[in-house]
Amino acid sequence: MKVKGRVFRYYDNVDTDVIIPARYLNTSSAEELASHCMEDIDKDFVRKVRKGDIIVAGANFGCGSSREHAPLAIKTSGISCVIASTFARIFYRNSINIGLPILECPEASEKICAEDEVEVDFDTGEIRDLTQGLVFRAEPFPPFMQKIISCGGLINYLKEEEK
Repeated sequence: MKVKGRVFRYYDNVDTDVIIPARYLNTSSAEELASHCMEDIDKDFVRKVRKGDIIVAGANFGCGSSREHAPLAIKTSGISCVIASTFARIFYRNSINIGLPILECPEASEKICAEDEVEVDFDTGEIRDLTQGLVFRAEPFPPFMQKIISCGGLINYLKEEEK
């Protein structure tokens, strides 16, 4: 599976409180959460994000509270993938559980710029910065994790496995 999109660039230690501020956690609507995604650090994000776009960030992306709302808001906003130097462990797990592809690649995290067009191949882990002509390698997901993501998350995966 491949995705291609324009990059939104963020820094180290982006925590779940800025991905989706706590004041919006009183809703279970994924669309409502997405309408407030990243607003405390990037007021233009929800206005500019398009389906397929990609977030690239530094180290420890998704640190802080262990809320599943954060990756859900990102995914529902249209982001197809998050690439970071490292992820907070619970954010990583929550992302896979809801079907948001995330890749750790310190070199890509360091060199990819905002607005670059990037293509990601989840089968090989190849990350291509089409704007700069750079290629990076991340560890691809094992097949069972790729299936969880392609099913749209763990619950859908389990339903599919029951058939």
